[in-house]
Amino acid sequence: MKILSGFRDAFKVPDLRKKILFTFGILAIYRVGCFIPSPGVDVKKVVEQVEGQPLLRFLNIFTGGGLARMALFGLGIMPYITASIIMELLSAVIPKVKEWHQEGELGRKKITQVTRYLTLVLAMMESAGLIVSFRNNPEANILPNLTFARGVLIVLTLVSGMALLMWLGELITERGIGNGMSILIFAGIIATMPTEGMNMIRAVYMRNPALLGVVALAAIAIIVGVVYMERGERRIPVQYAKQVRGRRLYSGASTYIPVRVNTAGVIPIIFAASVIHFPLIIANFFPALQGFAMRFTTGSITYFVVYTGLIIFFSYFYTAIIFDPFELADNLKKYGGFIPGVRPGMPTVNYVARVVNRINLPGSIYIAAIALIPAIFFVYFGTAEIPIGGAAVIIIVGVALETMLQIEAQLQMRHYEGFLSR
Repeated sequence: MKILSGFRDAFKVPDLRKKILFTFGILAIYRVGCFIPSPGVDVKKVVEQVEGQPLLRFLNIFTGGGLARMALFGLGIMPYITASIIMELLSAVIPKVKEWHQEGELGRKKITQVTRYLTLVLAMMESAGLIVSFRNNPEANILPNLTFARGVLIVLTLVSGMALLMWLGELITERGIGNGMSILIFAGIIATMPTEGMNMIRAVYMRNPALLGVVALAAIAIIVGVVYMERGERRIPVQYAKQVRGRRLYSGASTYIPVRVNTAGVIPIIFAASVIHFPLIIANFFPALQGFAMRFTTGSITYFVVYTGLIIFFSYFYTAIIFDPFELADNLKKYGGFIPGVRPGMPTVNYVARVVNRINLPGSIYIAAIALIPAIFFVYFGTAEIPIGGAAVIIIVGVALETMLQIEAQLQMRHYEGFLSR
């Protein structure tokens, strides 16, 4: 009842109601664009091809099924997410990009502009790669009577759809509720859940009907566990010394630095999935490597070991990039803050780095466990299409919590009770 009253209060506020309805309107446009196929494509043959390749099936989840139709929004928003990750990585190795991060609003505009151009380049490469992959499989007959002009038309359709979708995501961020890019990925995953859920139920029922109840309880437990872990954080206490400004004496304040258990989010799963599926992609062009690539198929021992190791590695790697203990210690010293019992300077850097590394271990193991759920289902039930595991469930829970917190903050500003207030 509290959640229902929160939704009712959200629609009572005119400004908030406009933002929610605007977001739903953009999502409706997005879903329509996922059903408009590119010209000259046999949609049924594309669906069969996508279902037969693990990486394409993985990407199809994030596009709301648009990739399986080679639709206008068939590339989804993933090229933009990839471009954003690349810019984050470049900030650690290119001083100029790091300067942009530190320039405030002007620097963010420069980074956004470069990210947009990089997104279009990645979208063009991905769409061209899809055409080449389909063209190299003449038995599938996905692109009948393919000519250079028709191939260019398909690429332009997909890239134009990607640019339009990027603009729609930015509109949600500016005029709607939540982060636009995250909302679009969330909507795409939710759209594929009914089909994946039915496939999972069908596979479990064929194996043993009595297991349906166990699977339902496991799904609830997984969602509860993800919510608990995504909200989990380690709070590092911070004390600010008394400061004299002009003729006034400001007393020191106590606060904390939140360090999330899952600092890297879903990025390690995306990186690891791309690497683990790379041998399968190479084997399509070099048949001699088929035997080696088969070792990394879903459900094999090599897949479990390598995939887990990659997720843990990328979790530490990406956390080290986005969380800089040196910068944190410098900012604390600059504004008169310190961690009780820890000296400023390098002792603070070492303390923060030690805390982050310790909490990152259970966080990375948790991400790996969630990511391996589809592979476990594949081994026991013969299907990897489940809506309760992998990157999908982490994204769904994370975006839902973030959006609810934004609505909650705006409701409390107007003296309403939110979804999570006590």
